[in-house]
Amino acid sequence: MTDDNPIRARLAGKVANSEAIIGGGAGTGLSAKCAQAAGLDLIVIYNSGRFRMAGRSSMAGLMPYGDANAIVMEMGAEVLPVVESIPVFAGVCGTDPFRSMPQFLDEVQRMGFTGVQNYPTVCLFDGVIRANLEETGLGFGKEVEMIRLARERGLMTMAYVHDEDEAGAMTEAGADILVPHMGLTTSGMIGAQTAMTLDDAAMRVSELQKVIAHHNPNATVLCHGGPIAGPEDAEYILSNVAGVHGFLGASSMERLPTEVAMVDRMRRFVDLSTRNQPQNGAASRSKGDS
Repeated sequence: MTDDNPIRARLAGKVANSEAIIGGGAGTGLSAKCAQAAGLDLIVIYNSGRFRMAGRSSMAGLMPYGDANAIVMEMGAEVLPVVESIPVFAGVCGTDPFRSMPQFLDEVQRMGFTGVQNYPTVCLFDGVIRANLEETGLGFGKEVEMIRLARERGLMTMAYVHDEDEAGAMTEAGADILVPHMGLTTSGMIGAQTAMTLDDAAMRVSELQKVIAHHNPNATVLCHGGPIAGPEDAEYILSNVAGVHGFLGASSMERLPTEVAMVDRMRRFVDLSTRNQPQNGAASRSKGDS
């Protein structure tokens, strides 16, 4: 990470001081305001945030349920006006075949976004579907090119990567922050049930971090996803994997705590008892006697 702008310099300072960089997804303006109040270092707006906070799986963001880039711009209109002191990244679908990416990135910058991240991303697909995407011009290389174009415009860049080739390509493209993606976050009402263990995630993040460090020893790396769902999970990764500088959460930051807090609050109302109510007329007699 270079120090050619104040945000890069601030994040580099945290790395130098061994302070964790913490970023969070914001699917609503309220989530963004909470992220700012909590002191997060950055916010990312993904199309999946809209689905997630509407009670659907974040995986919906990878499906054809809407124009991902248009959704992010709509969400930006909600989030950007309420954020005062924290950089906001736009999740950009770099493989979008119906947009001129240079023109779209100019629009993202004019709207007030600090940077971009590659989401939705084909790095979360494998097998025949991934092969077909690559063969038909909708592959990961489009996302790498999007990151390059964003860098040329002075936007900050953050990149999800899922394997060694992707990690190398995005590092070479100059991504400011690399994020090894461990898959859909587990836990909660709509979290993944199929996921690697936390130890497996630590091993995988370590493998990708080594590839990133080979291409750029000064690269900033954040962990994300899969079993890294809570603060204790992120702490485990940071304590056991060298060269990881923080955590980026989406479901972890807004869906999971919202589920817990709302259910707990509502249950407290549901559990209210009427057994100790005053007898009929008691309240009025007491008021009249005073």
